[in-house]
Amino acid sequence: MTAGVAAALAALAVLLILCPARAQAGQRIAIVSIDDESSTLRTIKGIKQSFDRSDLTIEFKDATLSGHPDIDSAIAKNLRAFNPELFITVGSYATSAISKNFPHKPIIFATVINPMASGFVNSMYRPGGRITGAALDIPPDIQFKYFQRVVGNIRRMGVIYSDETENVIRQAKIAAQALGIKLISVKIKSEKDIPGAIDSLCKVSDALWSVADHIVYTPQSTRHIILQTLRNRIPMMAFSQSLVEAGGLFTLDFDFKDIGRQAGEIARRVLRGEDPGKIPVSTPGVIYFKYNEKTAEQIAVDIPEDLLAIAKEVIK
Repeated sequence: MTAGVAAALAALAVLLILCPARAQAGQRIAIVSIDDESSTLRTIKGIKQSFDRSDLTIEFKDATLSGHPDIDSAIAKNLRAFNPELFITVGSYATSAISKNFPHKPIIFATVINPMASGFVNSMYRPGGRITGAALDIPPDIQFKYFQRVVGNIRRMGVIYSDETENVIRQAKIAAQALGIKLISVKIKSEKDIPGAIDSLCKVSDALWSVADHIVYTPQSTRHIILQTLRNRIPMMAFSQSLVEAGGLFTLDFDFKDIGRQAGEIARRVLRGEDPGKIPVSTPGVIYFKYNEKTAEQIAVDIPEDLLAIAKEVIK
């Protein structure tokens, strides 16, 4: 080895020691969504901001799926050419589509409700496989504590569910019991079971809790459920703002930018070598309180002053 070659190798070694971050430069992330709604845009903004103070140099590629097979096939082809290290998907549709089209790439999802029911993860605490992320599911114990703050003592809480959300109910019963609440759950097989289910719960429940279940909450069944809770003056905790607008008492909402930030932080961990299957699914860290003023008056519930002061939105 000549003296010149030895000097060059020594200089290269010093450069690698002084600049280790360069070894991670130029990593590619594809962010895939299905729309450009404000919640999606805030989520994507949070994702990208999570990398602002990182020592990683990231090249982002944004893609918006259309739901049309031919168009989405062309988008998938373009993404293959980009060849990202990982995908960050916004919403269940994008997560499902990317999972099918890219079976070997790590996927970090954001704004997914009940990722276990969707089959994206095996467990919220140990997802397994190559998919994890930031879900919209607020843990049941936090929901129930808010419910107690809103309406006071709750002894019996009713809930209607189907096979789709059975795993949520199992966890919720444990959380309710720890708070001294008996969770009375009624399982249905189809929408036609709703009238009997809600009628029986209204007779034995102090309050009604709702879960995001497509079998339970169709447009027609939702109207019937809310009408019965209003007639019986039973406070209903809704799983979405649209349900509160329809007559539910209140809901807990999310900061989508914060959800995006959480997904971005998980992506950074994966890029640094962590196994996504061992990274727990995160849940909302910033929670907003929203309530229906007219419903509160109709069922004679006085919203506590401390919650009124922090209410993000009042539906009148």
